[in-house]
Amino acid sequence: WIEFFGHFTDGNGKVSRVIRIGTRKSQLARIQTDSVADKLKELYPDVHLEIGESLPDLLPLLKIGEKSLFTKELENALEKNEVDLVVHSLKDLPTTLPPGFTIGAVLKRENPHDAVVLHPKHAGKTLDTLPENSVIGTSSLRRAAQLKKRFPHLDFKDIRGNLNTRLKKLDDKDDFSAIILAAAGLRRMGWDDRISQILGPEDCMYAVGQGALAVEVRARDADILEMVSVLHDPDTVLRCIAERAFLKRLEGGCSVPVAVHTQVKDCQLYLTGAVYSLDGSESLKETMQTSIKVDEQVQRVGVTAAKIPGDAQDRAEKLGADLADLLLGKGAKEILTVARQLNDAR
Repeated sequence: WIEFFGHFTDGNGKVSRVIRIGTRKSQLARIQTDSVADKLKELYPDVHLEIGESLPDLLPLLKIGEKSLFTKELENALEKNEVDLVVHSLKDLPTTLPPGFTIGAVLKRENPHDAVVLHPKHAGKTLDTLPENSVIGTSSLRRAAQLKKRFPHLDFKDIRGNLNTRLKKLDDKDDFSAIILAAAGLRRMGWDDRISQILGPEDCMYAVGQGALAVEVRARDADILEMVSVLHDPDTVLRCIAERAFLKRLEGGCSVPVAVHTQVKDCQLYLTGAVYSLDGSESLKETMQTSIKVDEQVQRVGVTAAKIPGDAQDRAEKLGADLADLLLGKGAKEILTVARQLNDAR
């Protein structure tokens, strides 16, 4: 595997290391990948970065839960040494990665909350003030379950496709009064002006890892791991380890309504986690906290962060698992099993 240390010589005869980054073809994926590449270029000016697009955005053809198709394609490229690192939205990465891969960096989190994007004719309104039976588009069971309960006067329907496709469906037709999207994606695309309302945790808690970018690498590539590890944002890492540990213990995935909210304050990590039935009528929600006051190479729910104190990471991981156990003790398994069965039957 020596070849993967690609090198090239610039005009002055200087030899540079070539690092290849894999990405999907969607505009958002490309923007996210470029943002990571820019940070790496700043930190390592001698490294030559090449960005290769691996596959088109097939999302409209996929059922929920098959988002991992992209992940698999990109991991295949990683495995075959065609690329050296891949940038993902952390919320798309399973809590258990295939052997040989690890998340080498979790970058500072963008706003993790969900946002309401209104049809232009409803400008100035909120979910509360939209007319009775207005149709709201969302492809997320987690969003639908929470919002159906919180806004019973609204009607929630599926909407598929990448960000561009969904916004077009909203604007060009009269099918939807509004759609719900992650604020992070809209902000990264430069579409802040389309955000009519940010949904706080009392309305809609977010998905595990939402708003954070992750850099996936081969676990054996110590030099690449070392290189990307400077991108780690300590608070985001600890929050996301707790969130991912919570989801992992619940055995949740895209196909069940699981939501979280985390906060780091005064050396305490707070984790609120909830599970919902598909219609939101049944739910369990609890909050726990742990001290993260404060290293070794250990992966925790797929994340390797050598520079962040190990005991803080261990406590974050235990917080997630403990909160899941608390909810499981109250019947979370039954709620999620029914939700999964109903969703599979759709």
